[in-house]
Amino acid sequence: MKRFLSGIAMSLPVMFPGFAMAAESVADKADNGFMMISTALVLFMSIPGIALFYGGLLRSKNVLSLMTQVIATFSLVSVLWVIYGYTLAFGEGNDFFGNFNGLLLKDVHLTDVTGTFYKLIHVAFQGSFACITVGLIVGGFAERVRFSAVILFVFIWFTLAYLPMAHMVWGGGYLFKMGAIDFAGGTVVHINAAIAALVGAYMLGKRSGFGREAFKPHNLPMVFIGTAILYVGWFGFNSGSASSANEIAALAFVNTVTATAGAVLGWLAVEWMVRGKPSLLGACSGCIAGLVAITPAAGSVGIGGALILGIIAGVAGLWGVVVLKSWLKVDDTCDVFGVHGVCGIVGCIGTGILTSAALGGTGYAEGVTMLKQVGVQGISVVVCLLWSGIVAFVAYKIADIFLGLRVPEEMEREGLDVNSHGESAYNQ
Repeated sequence: MKRFLSGIAMSLPVMFPGFAMAAESVADKADNGFMMISTALVLFMSIPGIALFYGGLLRSKNVLSLMTQVIATFSLVSVLWVIYGYTLAFGEGNDFFGNFNGLLLKDVHLTDVTGTFYKLIHVAFQGSFACITVGLIVGGFAERVRFSAVILFVFIWFTLAYLPMAHMVWGGGYLFKMGAIDFAGGTVVHINAAIAALVGAYMLGKRSGFGREAFKPHNLPMVFIGTAILYVGWFGFNSGSASSANEIAALAFVNTVTATAGAVLGWLAVEWMVRGKPSLLGACSGCIAGLVAITPAAGSVGIGGALILGIIAGVAGLWGVVVLKSWLKVDDTCDVFGVHGVCGIVGCIGTGILTSAALGGTGYAEGVTMLKQVGVQGISVVVCLLWSGIVAFVAYKIADIFLGLRVPEEMEREGLDVNSHGESAYNQ
């Protein structure tokens, strides 16, 4: 409990930039360095990690289109973040949005401190989360979407879905006040992106030939490299969310290793039993499943809890991409919802249970029971699914009306690399 309260105390200035400590905040060089490295690791995930992981899952004629979407949306969100994103997410406001006082970061000065590190680093760290969230979405509708529609969708969805979710959970808004625990982005990042990807997959429809032709990953070594980059980068994602090089960061680090290993083994074990062979793709998918599930729980569950959560996530992720996907009758190209949505939900609900001190966690806030915390976690999941899903539907609809969401079938058949970008990944 002491560790939990210590972590909360350190996080208050980060969650509430206007929060004033009794003593004047002083920047700590070690924490500054730690947060800059953590930010760089998340940025490392955002471009090469996602691009290689998703790119390898696609057919060779569409790999460059996916990579272009990743780097273009990353750049768009980076610009929007400094113009108005940060102030709407972390400025003092109402339960759902911040304010416009910090447009173009005009209220962030060179020596301003958030907690024990410079506020500019906080801007960059949280901006990297926004970038990777949007990058995750493009895997849901890959291989048939119009590039210009992606750009317009991202602009709308980032503004009306990502920013309010970040404010509600981390900026002192509705879900934060309710007591939701989301250490590093189970709702804000994973469920948020997953439901947007799922809505997009439905609205664009299935790829031409889906269900009749083989749609196999064109480059599994690329998938493995992308997975490895995401895994390494995730330590910045989770440990960095402690906002200091402290004991909570150490806990998050070990929990990330443990949960991920459990998920890989869980996925492979079930795949081996059901299909007769363990696959590299299964191991990579299990790795991501474990990383997703531990994200909201990394700073509050014990090591044993992380292992349990990881094993469950490995099995749940496999169920999500095989069984649930079939039930939903959707062509979610890179299984964004099956992994990030399902395992994000598992992680959020699991956080409510495994944070219990009796189960090795850091303990709940004073007066909070397990049942109450699980209820709050469930509400946060539902709010995220509804808010993000509705905004995504509207954003896709607007993009479809003004630009058209989907490329013509002949362009899709030939491949988006050549038709949308005039390039080819592999010269024949």
